[in-house]
Amino acid sequence: MQLYNTLSAEERAELIDQAGQQRLTLSFYAYAKIEDPKKFRDDLFIAWNALDALGRIYVAHEGINAQMSVPAENFEAFRETLEAYDFMKGLRLNVAVEHDDHSFLKLTIKVRHKIVADGLNDDTFDVTNIGVHLKAKEFNEILENPDTIVVDFRNHYESEVGHFKNAITPDVETFRESLPIINEQLQNHKEDKNLVMYCTGGIRCEKASAYFKHQGFKNVYQLEGGIINYAKQIEEEGLESKFIGKNFVFDNRLGERITDDIVSQCHQCGKPCDNHTNCANDGCHLLFIQCDECKTAMENCCSAECLEITHLPLVEQVKLRTGKQVGNKVFRKGKSESLKFKHSGELTDTALATAPKPTDIRQKIKVKKVLLGKAEHYYAKAQVGLFIIENQELKIGDKILIIGPTTGNNELVLEKMFVNGTEGTQAKIGDKVTFTLPFRIRLSDKLYKILD
Repeated sequence: MQLYNTLSAEERAELIDQAGQQRLTLSFYAYAKIEDPKKFRDDLFIAWNALDALGRIYVAHEGINAQMSVPAENFEAFRETLEAYDFMKGLRLNVAVEHDDHSFLKLTIKVRHKIVADGLNDDTFDVTNIGVHLKAKEFNEILENPDTIVVDFRNHYESEVGHFKNAITPDVETFRESLPIINEQLQNHKEDKNLVMYCTGGIRCEKASAYFKHQGFKNVYQLEGGIINYAKQIEEEGLESKFIGKNFVFDNRLGERITDDIVSQCHQCGKPCDNHTNCANDGCHLLFIQCDECKTAMENCCSAECLEITHLPLVEQVKLRTGKQVGNKVFRKGKSESLKFKHSGELTDTALATAPKPTDIRQKIKVKKVLLGKAEHYYAKAQVGLFIIENQELKIGDKILIIGPTTGNNELVLEKMFVNGTEGTQAKIGDKVTFTLPFRIRLSDKLYKILD
């Protein structure tokens, strides 16, 4: 009985591309009393693994919190797995504004103490006494009321790329930090103001609204379904979006566009930009905003120091990380002296630029390609990549595609190559091939030949 992933992210991505099927990105949560979270977790894994459902899910005695990617053709079957539990019958599923077949590449279900780390003692107040849910139209209307205070209960790296106009955006890295800060800041407005709150999908506000009612706030409201559901409703009903910019999401997309407004800057050069990236240095992995130009110049790194480290031999990089909590163990969220144009706390409501129209996010599955091999080495000084051909043949003039989680998707026409150390025009299975590249590659990258 399989209860854990057996495929790597790269292998899963390859299978998804080969399948060529549309996938839906969605999220949901439910507070409920779960007697045996471990059994609940295992049952879900078996059911969802059979449907090729992927995602990051937390379960606890208090309920479930899930962000997932599900094949569109399995959507109704997936819903049936939820309906099998009374507390998830009729559950609202927040379907993403933008879909990406690679939003999640593993099915990870973890048992936690809580489904959201809020730092609260639930025994000290009634967690079911929540604020009034507002749909998009009602939310827009209450924002026009001069007696309304709207609070963003997300973190600084989320609100920086998009937020509701005139919202208080706490300069915090975790949800638990924002609760006492807002409570103290609004102490004198417990009775005379409308406390209106929002978050990504609604789960943080569900607990926060109960907490603030317990703290004595009389008029507490929350955006039903969060920003994700708001975006869906304003489009369906033709409403004005009071939200500007991007909605940060915790999957491989790192964001979905709500409006064309860009309200943040590249943290390295200051150019209007709202694309997040993780530093390519495995000893850093800092989350920050980086424009395409800086991405190329800095090779996905947040600083000159990290760039220098990525050029060291792998064994030297490992030595530098020894004994430290780094890499995937730490998710650093965008605060560094190296980031000269980082903003948090009070943010602008004025667009700095207009985002270009997006390309078809499923375009990658429309490109007919065949896997040739994988990267074996990258010679940084010479900017040369080494690949081993494992399938078919490669020849001069072929259009190739190099794909990797950090490298992205890069196309080029092969004009010159060396086969087993000698300049050649054709490479066969088993040959070692080297050629110059205008970008850095990594060992997880795959080499494809694009078919006409």
